[in-house]
Amino acid sequence: MTRSLADAFVAGAEGAFSEVIKREVGTTPLPAPAWRDAVTSMWTPPEQLTMAQGNARALASELTDELMSADVLLFAIPLYNFGVAHNAKAWIDLVLSEPRFEPGAARPLEGRPGYLMTARGGGYGLGTPRHGWDHSTPYLQRILKDQWGLDLTCVEVELTLADVTPAMEALRPLAAENLRDGLAQAKRLGATAADRKRTNAA
Repeated sequence: MTRSLADAFVAGAEGAFSEVIKREVGTTPLPAPAWRDAVTSMWTPPEQLTMAQGNARALASELTDELMSADVLLFAIPLYNFGVAHNAKAWIDLVLSEPRFEPGAARPLEGRPGYLMTARGGGYGLGTPRHGWDHSTPYLQRILKDQWGLDLTCVEVELTLADVTPAMEALRPLAAENLRDGLAQAKRLGATAADRKRTNAA
């Protein structure tokens, strides 16, 4: 569902952005040991870097260049097992190993618009049995907003497993409404981002 939210945002933008860079870490994961090699390279003298560490540092720089070149940043990251999706976490760890994004450095994306799209299979809102079990969204907000400095807007959709879970059958109308609202919000935000882009270019 996070992909559907991202697609709705892009549809709302209506081609306002001449170049779109996509990094699909869910379907094309980053090399598994890369984040480890990048992190250990942070404390390794340059002359002692292994080939794997050098490759990891080059990949971290490539990811950072992608972020730094973007006018608008769109993140589609679902909740998996109450935490951050593994491939997204590996991507974040790689970026955080790059000198421009190391913790404690100046916030590199200060003020740039960012959008976080996330879907959760169950209900995690206030008053539900699993309120507070979402350990992904707060973490992502800390990284994207508080640490990197993005002007962050979140679109959150819940109950996405209702259609395939018999025990959630009674929640299916609410799930459908929640999804419709989320898709509409994502599309409006895309249109707003497009308007801002056109205004700045004028």
